[in-house]
Amino acid sequence: MKAVIINEELFELEDQCHQLVQTIVTSEMMEQYLKTKKEMETSINVNQLKNDFIVSRQAFEEISPYGKYVPEFREKQRTVRQAKRQLDLNEEVAAFRISETELQKILDSIGKQLAHTISTEIKISAGSPFFEKSEGCGGNCHGHRK
Repeated sequence: MKAVIINEELFELEDQCHQLVQTIVTSEMMEQYLKTKKEMETSINVNQLKNDFIVSRQAFEEISPYGKYVPEFREKQRTVRQAKRQLDLNEEVAAFRISETELQKILDSIGKQLAHTISTEIKISAGSPFFEKSEGCGGNCHGHRK
C-alpha cells in the first residue's frame, strides 16, 4: 500500500472540497430541502399520520410471523398499506421527498463526475443497491473476461 504524501496538492484538494461543500450547503436546492424538511417535521398532520403508520405497522408485525393463519392478517396488512399511502400522499411529505431526491441527484452527479474523471471503470454507488457503471460490468462477474 502506498503512503499518502502530504503536500500542497493535497491541501489544495482539501480546500476545493470545502468550497464544494460550502457551495452545496448555501445553494437554493439545499435551502429548499431544509425548508421542506422543517415543514414536514413540524406538521401536526404529518406527525399524526406517522404515528398512525407506526401503530398499524407494529400491530401487523406482531402477527406477521403467523401469516395467513391469523384471522385478521389481511385486515392488518391492508391497514398498514393504507396508513403508509396516506403518509406518502401528504403534501408536506411529498414536497420533502421531491427536494430530497433533487439534492441526492446533484450529490450523485458530483460523485459520478469525480470518479469518471479518474476512470470510467469505477463503479458508483448512487443510492442504489446496484452500482452504476457506464459500460458493462468491467470485470469477471459473468465468468468471462472482457
